[in-house]
This record gives sequence, structure tokens and C-alpha cells, in this order.
Amino acid sequence: MDFELIKNYLLVVNIIGFVLYAINTMLYRYTADKNVDVLITICSLAGGSLGIVGAIFLFDRKAGKENMMSRVFVFCVLIIQIVIVLWITGHHGEKLNFGFIQFFQDNKVIIIYLLAINVIAFVAYGVDKLNAMNGRSRIAIVTLLILAGVGGSIGGLIAMYLFRHKTNKDYFTVGIPLILLMQITVIFYVMNL
Repeated sequence: MDFELIKNYLLVVNIIGFVLYAINTMLYRYTADKNVDVLITICSLAGGSLGIVGAIFLFDRKAGKENMMSRVFVFCVLIIQIVIVLWITGHHGEKLNFGFIQFFQDNKVIIIYLLAINVIAFVAYGVDKLNAMNGRSRIAIVTLLILAGVGGSIGGLIAMYLFRHKTNKDYFTVGIPLILLMQITVIFYVMNL
């Protein structure tokens, strides 16, 4: 495999992602409904998510409902792409290991952590639903997504559909399953080191 070609490709596609996101940020600020979201999504999937994350940190730090889905998407794609690059470059064990149950039995602290964070996420989504119904102060969207992102995606997903909460927001209905996919990818990679 020609790693120099891959490196050059990733460099170019990330520069393109960076520039596209910077342009997109300016278009959102200074024009009405003019954006390049589709191009950014394609660029991210093509390997440019690191450049896009860099542009987010430089030009668009303020998270809001209007940009939350793209942030969740790009972050998850970035983590999955990092795992893929590590895998392609040979940073893995000799044989494929699909023994999730054995992995968790050998790493009980991970099970304890995942159980705890999923209970916390479940409760947080439930509290936010109660607060929404009673007109009280809400839990920030970013907080709910971060709880899912640090391991509470299953608890968040269950709470979303059990409490019928946030089920019409794409950054939750698409974002949480994407976060779960990212977490499964990372766990699978760690299992195969």
C-alpha cells in the first residue's frame, strides 16, 4: 500500500474541508440560506473531517441548534476515520477479535463505567423531559450530547424513545446512533490492539 499517496490525499482533502467549512461559516453569517453543507458532508466522508474540525475550532466555536447536527456528524466521522487510518497503517493485533463478551469480562471497569454513564444519561434525558413538560430550566443540548458521547449513548437512546423526548431533532435521532456506531468502532479497535 502506498502510504505516501494516502498521506497526500488526506492532506489535500483536509485542506479542502477546512476551506469549505470556513466559506460555509461566512455564508451563514452574511447571506440567507446560502451554504455548502452537502459538499462539507461529502468532504467529511471522503476523509476531510480533521480539516473541518480545525475550521470549527477557528471560525465557528459557538454551538447552536442550527449547527449541532453537522458537529456531531463530523466529530463521529473523524473518530471513525482515525480508527480506520490506524488500522490501515498496521496499528492492530495479528488476528481479528470479535469477542466483545470476553473483552468486557476481562475489563470490568469498562462495564462499570458504561453502566454508570448510561444511567446518568438516561436520568438526564428524563429530567430534561420533565423540565420541558413543566416549563422549568432545561438541560443544555450540548450536555445531553456530551453524555451520549462519553459512553451514555445507549441510555440516551432508550430515554429518547421511552420518554418520547428529542425524537424530532436530527442531532439526536441521527446523532445518537452515529455516536453509538463511533463507540462500537473504538471498542472494536481497542479489542484488536
